[in-house]
Amino acid sequence: MAYPGLAPATFAFLRGLRDNNDRDWFEAHRSDYETHWLKAGLDLIAALAPICEVMSPRLLAVPRLNHSLRRIHRDTRFSADKSPYQPWLHVILSTGPAFNKAPGLHLVLSPDGLGYGAGIYGLDPAALDRMRQRICDSQDRARLTRALAEAGTVGSHLDPPDLARVPKGLVAEPEWDHLLRRKNLIVRTPSDQPPPGWLFTPAAPDRLAGIVTAHLPVLEWLLADQRG
Repeated sequence: MAYPGLAPATFAFLRGLRDNNDRDWFEAHRSDYETHWLKAGLDLIAALAPICEVMSPRLLAVPRLNHSLRRIHRDTRFSADKSPYQPWLHVILSTGPAFNKAPGLHLVLSPDGLGYGAGIYGLDPAALDRMRQRICDSQDRARLTRALAEAGTVGSHLDPPDLARVPKGLVAEPEWDHLLRRKNLIVRTPSDQPPPGWLFTPAAPDRLAGIVTAHLPVLEWLLADQRG
């Protein structure tokens, strides 16, 4: 069956959950969760799967919870915020089977609209050191710069750097020292965009694929480290 497009009711559910983030409201609207969050998310991922399969690098779009669809329930054990639910729908298109740990593309439907980004969090010290050494290589840095520019064509940009200074032992020119002052490499939209009209049409998978494609050079750059 052809993908019909996302239902506007998905955003209505997300806004309701944002404004009533408690178990009583959620249980009273469980059928909306099942239809307009869970099924909606899985159907969107299933529609993206064959498109992602032929991308380079290939992305995994697996329509299952804790794979391409992150759970709506929050882990509140170590958080001061005890609200039990995430008021958004988070899709991960991953370069590897370790979802949310491998480099990947993230699509987020929030009460305010659509956001997205790509990269990897949580680099271990060895991986972070390799990334910085690659940035210091002029050719490798040029490839990264081109990849970042391509992501910028769809509104994804680097966050501010994590460190105030370049790590000891490294030397950089002012125009690119910010690349060395990072602990991760993430490009993303600085804020959510209002839901585009095409998201509610059968064109949604192809239009989202265009957004994904603009992030592929960043993912390819990150994967080159793993291959090397």
